[in-house]
Amino acid sequence: MECGGKGVACDTVFNSATTGRAARLSSGCLLQLTSLVIQNEIVNGFAVIRPPGHHAEANEAMGFSFFNNVSIAAAAAKAHGMKRILIVDWDIHHGNGTQNIFYNDPSVLYLSLHRHDDGNFYPYTGDADECGAGEGVGKNVNIPWRGNGAMGNNEYLAAFYYVVMPIARQFNPELVFISAGFDAAEGDLIGNYKVTPAGFARMTAWLKELAGGKVILALEGGYDLNSLSTCATACIRVLLGEQPPPIPPSSNQYDTRNSNQPSSAAITLLKRVINIQREHWSELRMPSSFDLPYELYENTSSAMPKSPRGSLGPRTRRGVHPRDLD
Repeated sequence: MECGGKGVACDTVFNSATTGRAARLSSGCLLQLTSLVIQNEIVNGFAVIRPPGHHAEANEAMGFSFFNNVSIAAAAAKAHGMKRILIVDWDIHHGNGTQNIFYNDPSVLYLSLHRHDDGNFYPYTGDADECGAGEGVGKNVNIPWRGNGAMGNNEYLAAFYYVVMPIARQFNPELVFISAGFDAAEGDLIGNYKVTPAGFARMTAWLKELAGGKVILALEGGYDLNSLSTCATACIRVLLGEQPPPIPPSSNQYDTRNSNQPSSAAITLLKRVINIQREHWSELRMPSSFDLPYELYENTSSAMPKSPRGSLGPRTRRGVHPRDLD
């Protein structure tokens, strides 16, 4: 599998001396973490792994990905008896490999938020009308943003509040994976989006409400070391039991919206996604407004989307104390 050979895309270099071992270690690390969570040795975790995986197809390496790490771990969880697995992918790029691997599988719900630009942003897949096939129809949900530098905290949190969490709660997963790319973070020039550490922390907290807190993050993209490390740390603090920090105000001095409003472009896109997906999800409703609760912007934990179970699930029982992260 030299670069350009069978199974390797022109953007994904294969070094015969080191790549195979690195790719196996990456997948193996996530497999070990998944095993610990499934066996209740730990409640949650973050696999800090490279190379990433969500672009890898079943028979093709691409997009810096050789093995589809999260898909392999999800398949292992299924083999262990898990019947409902949720994969949320917030990397700036669509996880084409993960989507295709589970496109016909009703036991795995794949939900991706990514920059799409009407099919002009790599990997050029993941439009809103790609909903799954066969028995898997409805188990594939894409939120395909458009626009350079257009999306930040409000847009991502509105997508979570009005689309992701209603669908996820109805699906009622037994295990949650997050393909945690941080190239949508403010400061990353690959994605040129503006999600802050507080935004990623809030999304993690909402997903931690599911599956009794069994949430596993796996590093995908993210190419600015400062934004990657600060955003990943914010997510880890939530896994360890801290409340997410308040959402900061927009840094755009020309932004005239109220602080709790997503952009009009985001609202148009979310309406399209809801219209497509509510055929498959009875809990999905078209809201009269896409405004977010003001509590998100204050130092409080009361802005969680309401759950029919009303529980955040158990906290981690062992590991590093949050104060040790300093």
